[in-house]
Amino acid sequence: MPLLKIDKLTEGLARDWSGFLRDWDRSLRAGNYPETTRYNYLLAAAQLARYLAEHSPDPDADDAAGDPTAVTKAHVEAFQAWMIETRSASTALNKHKGLQQFFRWLLDENEITHSPMDRVRQPKTPQKLIPVIRDDDTRRVLDACRGTGFAGLRNEALIRLYYNTGARLSEVGNLHVGDVDLATESVHFHGKGAKDRRVRFGPKTARAISKYLRARNKRQGADQVPELWLAERGLKPLRPNGIKIMLKRLGTAAGIDTLHAHRWRHSYAHEWKLAGGDTGDLMLLLGWASDDMPRHYGASAAAERAQEVQARLGIGERV
Repeated sequence: MPLLKIDKLTEGLARDWSGFLRDWDRSLRAGNYPETTRYNYLLAAAQLARYLAEHSPDPDADDAAGDPTAVTKAHVEAFQAWMIETRSASTALNKHKGLQQFFRWLLDENEITHSPMDRVRQPKTPQKLIPVIRDDDTRRVLDACRGTGFAGLRNEALIRLYYNTGARLSEVGNLHVGDVDLATESVHFHGKGAKDRRVRFGPKTARAISKYLRARNKRQGADQVPELWLAERGLKPLRPNGIKIMLKRLGTAAGIDTLHAHRWRHSYAHEWKLAGGDTGDLMLLLGWASDDMPRHYGASAAAERAQEVQARLGIGERV
């Protein structure tokens, strides 16, 4: 994580909190944790510190606002409840996971004798069917790309790669030119937890990537930039956050609300399960280590299959 970002995260925090978070970030970097993971972990701890200093009704929170080793189970539970009230249960769950890591690190550093996360329950999150994006919607998004020169070629290649592989926003967004092999029509993804995998893509995606690469190669100096995706002008790489903004803009132009890369990941899993694909193979392709993920992502496909069976059986329609 760049120094400027850790400075921003720790801005206004007590000296002990700031120092511990800097040391923790150093430890996470030494452990080769991805930048996004480090940021989310550090953000959770910084938000707890700010809650204790600015929002906690507990008069005994002052010590904990100055020193994370003084945080108690009650402080964490109050913070978690506040997160649910002001954000969402899903956000609170993410903070819970980040704080587990932070206080586990403090334990390892012998700064505390027990974690305040002990016996703090994870917040329950509502079970929702994951929205998928249909082919007609994707066609409208692709139509919005056409006729816009370099950016249009790049955006079509990005969208087709997201849908054709089911990869995460950062996995596609952080690709280097050398990660793409047009001879085998495959891409080398660097996944979460330093888990790499190679995934095939189809001829339409290969053609879109090839067109983009030809346009990219015409830029003087582009061969010196290892990142695959370039901004519309110049040689600056297009980062995952820039892709996120671009997709939102394209979604608005195509009349699709909340368009983001993860919707194609959901659609990939949805269509795989609808076609009767093997769950183990799906886990390998999408870079999952837990059986919980296919169940979570496959819920919408299961619901659709159930509706199809219901319509075929016609229960209640024979009287």
